[in-house]
Amino acid sequence: MPVPKKKTSQARQGKRRSHLKLTPPALDTCPHCHSPKLAHHVCPNCGWYDDREVIEVKTAKK
Repeated sequence: MPVPKKKTSQARQGKRRSHLKLTPPALDTCPHCHSPKLAHHVCPNCGWYDDREVIEVKTAKK
């Protein structure tokens, strides 16, 4: 198998890997409680999805 004759510079290596970045997940706001949530998912704070309550969220005991 062929072996490279010279070491690849960090600039050239970075240009090759420029599209391998991570992107944060796209967040929407809940129409019911206005907290950030993932799109097409039930809101973890209030339990609403598609203008109706889907799950019952328990409140933390103090």
